[in-house]
Amino acid sequence: MIRTRTISIAVNRKAGDVFDILLQLPSKILPNVKINSEGWWSFIGSYGKSKLKFDQNKSLGILDHRYIDHESSWNIPMRIISNGASSEVIITIKKPKQLTDMQFDHRMCEISSVVTSMKDILESENVFN
Repeated sequence: MIRTRTISIAVNRKAGDVFDILLQLPSKILPNVKINSEGWWSFIGSYGKSKLKFDQNKSLGILDHRYIDHESSWNIPMRIISNGASSEVIITIKKPKQLTDMQFDHRMCEISSVVTSMKDILESENVFN
């Protein structure tokens, strides 16, 4: 059986703004991050050399991304759904085959912490100013 986890967060900001902020988030929170001409963000993360790339469609609220580090490779669907003046961000995470159940559980704890920080950033009054 394939393990998955879906995370949903309500954000007190319009969906279009959330989308734009999330696209720029790596440059604001990751030290020494660089983006190449193919759209890959490269950085040194908790698991060594890592890279991240968004596959996006703003009009449909699609902000899927691929994340690769030396231990694993992840394809992560992310949707931003408008709810009037606020929005819902939904992320579905599937356990990579390279990780054990224990490693996946550990990563989910880390990701939960990142998502909490992400929500705080998204709702910040002066985000990236």
